[in-house]
Amino acid sequence: MTDMRIRIDAFDLPGLTRPALADDSAPAYHNIHVAVQRRDRPAELLEPHRGDAASATWTLECTAIASSTGTEVTGPYVQNRLGHRFIYLSWGTVDDSGVFTMFRRAKLMLDAVPAEVLAAAAPDGLLVARLGLTDAGGGPLCARITPPHVTWTAEPADQP
Repeated sequence: MTDMRIRIDAFDLPGLTRPALADDSAPAYHNIHVAVQRRDRPAELLEPHRGDAASATWTLECTAIASSTGTEVTGPYVQNRLGHRFIYLSWGTVDDSGVFTMFRRAKLMLDAVPAEVLAAAAPDGLLVARLGLTDAGGGPLCARITPPHVTWTAEPADQP
């Protein structure tokens, strides 16, 4: 078992507003923000960023554990559902009093990290995800995020 960090470097955020879809399948959203959700605590969010920010970065402390099936990652922001590990990126609106109300989530799938990249990051290293957060329709990216929509790399732990 070793300590590791995951850094999520996001770019191409969708903006602060999203108009209602013409087919009424989604309402309009205003003052959109995105944050990382703590495991099993939907109301506990790490560093919300405005939807119109130039970029967003989160760094998560975690643990890498060698197992018979490869390297497993655990930590306070790593979800584990039905054997799949992932990080929730929660999209929400923020009202005038600062209350975040989630309307969508994306799953940044850790089981889609190439095994050699995860193995290189596991021994006291840094696993880096780089991804755009705007979907093909111009809205917040949601659903399962796997390559090619995310690029995973291993970097030395002393990198910022």
